[in-house]
Amino acid sequence: MSGRIADLKAVMLSLLLFALFLGAWHLAVTGSGTAANVDPEYARLMGAAAMQGTSAMPGPVDIAVRLADLLAHPFYDRGPNDKGIGIQLAYSLGRVLLGFGLAVTLAIPLGFVIGTSPLLHKALDPFIQILKPISPLAWMPLALYTIRDSGKSAIFVIFICSVWPLLLNTAFGVASVRREWLNVARTLEVSRLRLAFRVILPAAAPTIMTGLRISIGIAWLVIVAAEMLVGGTGIGYFVWNQWNNLSIADVIIAILLIGLVGMALDQILGWIGRRLGYQE
Repeated sequence: MSGRIADLKAVMLSLLLFALFLGAWHLAVTGSGTAANVDPEYARLMGAAAMQGTSAMPGPVDIAVRLADLLAHPFYDRGPNDKGIGIQLAYSLGRVLLGFGLAVTLAIPLGFVIGTSPLLHKALDPFIQILKPISPLAWMPLALYTIRDSGKSAIFVIFICSVWPLLLNTAFGVASVRREWLNVARTLEVSRLRLAFRVILPAAAPTIMTGLRISIGIAWLVIVAAEMLVGGTGIGYFVWNQWNNLSIADVIIAILLIGLVGMALDQILGWIGRRLGYQE
């Protein structure tokens, strides 16, 4: 009972903070002018015609109205540069899930082998330490040159950024399995395959789940930047395209949706972990 009361208080506090934020936002933009509030030098560079009728910053009411308009027809398709926000999110999610799936396919088995073999860990560690700090976007020019397809290049970048957290977490989780459990299994002459699936993998699963949640968060973060570079489709391209059109309300809405989708992906993996008994 006390736990539910604490949860209710947390929800009420969150709603209060959100209301205060909206109120402060509304007061900050109330009475703001149009293009006159834009930096004069910027207006000169963009041209008076481009800035005409452009608001300095939309308020929460403007965002709500525009959001309702976007969600009313989220999957319309009027050509390459005019697609609904639902289609843009679907493209981004598809790339993230495909790249993330490829990373899972490689990172978990390889991390498992590295975690069980100190020799292989020492041999591969220099390569991992060199490749891990490289920004995923640094791979984009090379991917575009070799793959010659912007969508597949974005998937490759997602794969690269998703591999390392999952690989390292898997290796760490496997290497941290209690020696006593392994010794008992060997005493009972448990086969290596049974040992892997019945002892090591369940013991390392919480750490692996943490790696999955970190990787999916990074993948969703990187896809936005990657799509800004390659263009075409996706929520990142939508943000950049709307900025070029000076549609600040659409940019704010896209930022909000990016955050909500990222939270949803993390919560889904957390729910799966709890259902499997690997997380609290």
